[in-house]
Amino acid sequence: MDNERREIEVMANLRDSNDMQAEVNRAHFRKNNCLAINILGSPGAGKTTLLEKTLPLFNENISLAVIEGDIFTSKDADRISVHDVPVIQINTGGSCHLDSKMVAKVLPEFDCQSLDLMIIENVGNLVCPADFDLGEAFKVIVLSIVEGDDKPAKYPVIFRKAKAVLLNKMDLEGLTDVNMERMKQDIRVINPDIRIFEISCRTGKGLQDWTKWLLGEVLAFQS
Repeated sequence: MDNERREIEVMANLRDSNDMQAEVNRAHFRKNNCLAINILGSPGAGKTTLLEKTLPLFNENISLAVIEGDIFTSKDADRISVHDVPVIQINTGGSCHLDSKMVAKVLPEFDCQSLDLMIIENVGNLVCPADFDLGEAFKVIVLSIVEGDDKPAKYPVIFRKAKAVLLNKMDLEGLTDVNMERMKQDIRVINPDIRIFEISCRTGKGLQDWTKWLLGEVLAFQS
């Protein structure tokens, strides 16, 4: 029991410390009128591919930057850098999520005063990242439908905390046994206010709607 109590206390202290830094990060983004979003999802859900497909759809009046989170390598940042946007890779070295202090360390590398949007792609995971606030305005989930329609019910916390979910790889729907109505119903039971987009990063389905919505969020934040 003593060990369990100590583990709970340590985790509580870690989250309290993280939350304090997250508020500092959030104040930084607000001061600079920069909308920050936290993109989450399983490994292979299509988070980086979504960014690759989304970035060219933004108009030239939107200035943005990307923070890439991963356990090792700079592969994701390398993919984003070809789109001529500022990008920094954070390697956690084993941790299954980004935390607010990691984000705070790289923020001075960006000219946030000139940015409208900061996209933070978290480490691939549906569990740990849900509990760590980075100072973002809101979370966005990328969920590959081939992961199965049971995922929202099995991982409700992350869906409860998100403002939007992108159901990716819709071009593969006919090759799976996924029940789309059950999946969407479970998502709405968990979070009735969440925005659901059905997309395919391979074919481009739904990406215009997603981009238009995100641009609207940027304008709403800056007003």
